[in-house]
Amino acid sequence: MPTDSAQYADALGLPLLHRGKVRELYALPEADHGPGGGPGRVLMVATDNISAFDHVLTPQIPDKGAILTGLSLWWFDQLADLVENHVLSTDVPEVVAGRALVCERLEMVQLECVARGYLTGSGWLEYQRAGTVCGVPLPPGLTDGSRLEVPIFTPATKAPLGEHDENIDFDTAAGIVGADLAVRVRDLTLAVYRRAEELARARGIILADTKLEFGVRSDGTLVLADEVLTPDSSRFWDADAWTPGSRLASFDKQYVRDWLVHESGWDRGADTPPPALPDTVVEATRARYAEAYHRLTGRTFDRALVGAGR
Repeated sequence: MPTDSAQYADALGLPLLHRGKVRELYALPEADHGPGGGPGRVLMVATDNISAFDHVLTPQIPDKGAILTGLSLWWFDQLADLVENHVLSTDVPEVVAGRALVCERLEMVQLECVARGYLTGSGWLEYQRAGTVCGVPLPPGLTDGSRLEVPIFTPATKAPLGEHDENIDFDTAAGIVGADLAVRVRDLTLAVYRRAEELARARGIILADTKLEFGVRSDGTLVLADEVLTPDSSRFWDADAWTPGSRLASFDKQYVRDWLVHESGWDRGADTPPPALPDTVVEATRARYAEAYHRLTGRTFDRALVGAGR
């Protein structure tokens, strides 16, 4: 399926508000805004696209959008006493059933809110250069995959489609959204991470890091939005196989990144798109996403059950 245009626009017949690498956001009719007009509602659709290194790859990963949606719903339930979320309903058009949510329309915080409990990825690269991650000093002697003594907040900019999110320090984040809001999203991001890390660890998964997005209601309430704690937005490692300094067994899209870097022959520095994913990589990626869903929720993934009973 082409990835350069909205995939569900024609089938839905709704105005497209935003298209990201994976999600499409559609406006719902004014009549659907609830009693008194309400805050406004949008339809958020998770496609089966997978992205890496700021490229949307081909082909798609079967069921990926539904797995992300189902896992996000499960996490929203686990976090309900800690933070409100933007989900209003799972009653969506049949063409996007299982992969879409009716959500509250919010003023989005213009930060990627990242919590790290382990050192890896771009954080590991910065640490090797400077001994810091997003300006946060870390002790010497750590290696790729080391657990941090205390989880840290490492925000990033929100880049337009096709561009790269940039890691920033807290002062820069405060300059973008204001000092008060920066403190609030930092504290809530770390609270969500601590809760999720404990839940995941009890299920045999290490939550190395995660990226959250927040919106603000008109009354100032911070609301957890977009997806949450999925294999797209988080690093999930097999707790039994965790060995710092080695390539870690994961249940997320790091598997795809590793294939692109180590096996595909693609030159990231060249002005050429990544190669198509072979069938074996597509199948293994889907299996990893489904395994993350199963380990965390305790349920075998079934697209027909995503959102059932909500």
